[in-house]
Amino acid sequence: MYFSEELIEEIRLKNDIVDVISGYVKLQKKGSSYFGLCPFHNEKSPSFSVSRSKQMYYCFGCGAGGNVITFVMEYENYSFVEAVKMLAERAGVEIPEVEYSKEAKERADLKATLLEVNKLAAKYFYAQLKTEQGKFAHSYLTRRGLSEETITAFGLGYSNKYSDDLYKYLKLKGYKDDILAKAGLISINEKNGVYDKFWNRVMFPIMDANSRVIGFGGRVMGDGEPKYLNSPETEVFDKSRNLYGLNRARTSRKSYFLICEGYMDVIALHQAGFTNAVASLGTALTTGHASLIKRYVNEVYLTYDSDEAGTKAALRAIPILKEAGVTAKIIRMEPYKDPDEFIKNLGAEAFEERINKARNGFLFSLEILERDYDMNSPEGKTDFMKETAKRLTQFEEEIERNNYIEAVAEKYRVGYENLRKLVAKTAINTGLAKPVERPKQAAGRERSKEDGNLQSQKILLTWLIESEKLFGQIKKYITPNDFTKELYRTVAELLYEQYESGQLNPAKVMNHFTDEEEHREVASLFHTRIQRLDTKAEQEKALKETIIRVKNHSVNEATKNLDPTDILGLQRLMEAKRSLQDLPRLHISID
Repeated sequence: MYFSEELIEEIRLKNDIVDVISGYVKLQKKGSSYFGLCPFHNEKSPSFSVSRSKQMYYCFGCGAGGNVITFVMEYENYSFVEAVKMLAERAGVEIPEVEYSKEAKERADLKATLLEVNKLAAKYFYAQLKTEQGKFAHSYLTRRGLSEETITAFGLGYSNKYSDDLYKYLKLKGYKDDILAKAGLISINEKNGVYDKFWNRVMFPIMDANSRVIGFGGRVMGDGEPKYLNSPETEVFDKSRNLYGLNRARTSRKSYFLICEGYMDVIALHQAGFTNAVASLGTALTTGHASLIKRYVNEVYLTYDSDEAGTKAALRAIPILKEAGVTAKIIRMEPYKDPDEFIKNLGAEAFEERINKARNGFLFSLEILERDYDMNSPEGKTDFMKETAKRLTQFEEEIERNNYIEAVAEKYRVGYENLRKLVAKTAINTGLAKPVERPKQAAGRERSKEDGNLQSQKILLTWLIESEKLFGQIKKYITPNDFTKELYRTVAELLYEQYESGQLNPAKVMNHFTDEEEHREVASLFHTRIQRLDTKAEQEKALKETIIRVKNHSVNEATKNLDPTDILGLQRLMEAKRSLQDLPRLHISID
């Protein structure tokens, strides 16, 4: 969805950053800013600063920063669009209806109706659990150790033993058969007519990341089959792209997720204080799940059942997660089957110990691989190491591959250099990887220099928003075109425009960028860590050196890319080179 910059700015202005963040973080005024404990990393002393005048926040501890939209995106794990919509609703700003095609509007209306009917069904199931008919199901949940608070928090319910009970209720509410069928709540066939999809089951509402009910899972009461039944795929429910418990886990502020196999495992972990637990919805972990997880965390702990099926599921999940850029560790439940049983018997503290002792996913896969070889015979161990070498070639980054070679060599008591050579030989023989090409020293220096030049440009953008006096001195030598990265150049252009009009507003600059990654990168540009310097003279010297470095790099890049037939370009370049000669004599004053 597209929002105009004018609309985004209206929404931002009507959501004062101090008021919004105060709803999440306890802030205390100190001078012109407000301080509190950073919600993005663990700290004991407040280093999280919020400026009402700039409408920006910044953490001096972890470097997180941005405007009110950035904060909602980061804290709630929302997309840019989701954050803008939430803030619009908070401020009472009406977002104009988007013009849809007839087909798109029909689909949007259908989704809205399905979400509406699912929500109503969830409320009905919850109410049924509290009735006389739901007593048996309620006892089942309490016997499983769930508190009333947990039952309510997860909206657990009961579909009673009459197979048309929900159907009759929803028909009275005015919903037609085709909608109920599309929601996956009823089945229709010639033999049995219309009947509920779920009956005589404990019900687990499945919610998306925004806590909207998109489907259900049901656990049969008694000996019926299947034991667990999930909603079919619908317009709002894609089991390969949703995770049970994600709506709660995404706000846990943990840096990792605990991935479980079942609903009860997730609920038991949340009740025990592990509020970052989620589960796939009756399917093996998919690339869709991995992509969804990557949006929130970079690391997961797999808590799959300790039986053979659980082990195989973990082994299948590890490479899928790695492909998405998510690191996997394995928590083993022995002597118990799953997290639910483990916590009931040994408690939360023991589970925390298991988390601390979790095994690296790759090394765990090798432990399972060992079972296929006679590790006590030279031949068996040799064959095992050959297969291990083959797996090590899958690490594309040289430093990561070498770290794993070192870990494997130490674990299996083989020489690091011997194993490294075996991996290289295996890669060449099987075509799985090219021999490592070591960069030439000069090329390495050039890459480092380039990174340093970009860092200097970021530092200069941070300095640019500090004071109008600094801008007046910087603009004599640096133009937006001197920023060689396109994103930095665009930001500089917007800042220069604001300065020229006398209305510096970095928080507004960020409205120009609606792509999530660009928005976050721009936020970081205004909060680049600048080395702390004690004296005014040191600060002035550092700023002068940064200006020289940025200008020098700009001239070098322009020289490399100049078309020999571009006479005007050549004249500008000569002028820029002359200005370079003046820069060493430049005097910068920081007051």
